[in-house]
Amino acid sequence: MTAPLRYADADLRRILKEVKTIAMVGASMNEMRPSYFAMLYLQGKGFRVIPVNPRYAGQTLLGETVYPDLQSLPLVPDMVDIFRRSEDAPPIVDEAVRIGAKVVWMQLGVRHEEAAAKAEAAGLTVVMDRCPKIEYGRLFGEIGWMGVNRGMISSKKGQAMQLSKFRARP
Repeated sequence: MTAPLRYADADLRRILKEVKTIAMVGASMNEMRPSYFAMLYLQGKGFRVIPVNPRYAGQTLLGETVYPDLQSLPLVPDMVDIFRRSEDAPPIVDEAVRIGAKVVWMQLGVRHEEAAAKAEAAGLTVVMDRCPKIEYGRLFGEIGWMGVNRGMISSKKGQAMQLSKFRARP
């Protein structure tokens, strides 16, 4: 079992204050996926989030063109946010180093020690097994007892009835 990762709040806060552009590798067009919600949230906080996913290359996601890989981006992002499995991280980290990103951030559950060491050796800051959306909310007072309102759940009859189509019919 690997040891839990610990990051100083001051370091995470500094990263989130300095970063302006984020390349989100593994961004999904499905609004129920965590990457979609994280992208939407971070855009709402003033970040430019550029989706990277070869499956959707050329399409538009939340107002941004989707790119197939980091090398195809029209600019160098400050941060590369990895929404892929841990075993997929090394080539993404290599690409982040090649394009000159400053930060590699691996999402919750994503951890790859060798890739992290390689990025750090190249001068990049690395965060693993954390979500920038969650950390932003926690560090900048966005998350409280009432949670975060995404505007997706409603008690209105028309919207609530949509759930019935997913129930098994006798």
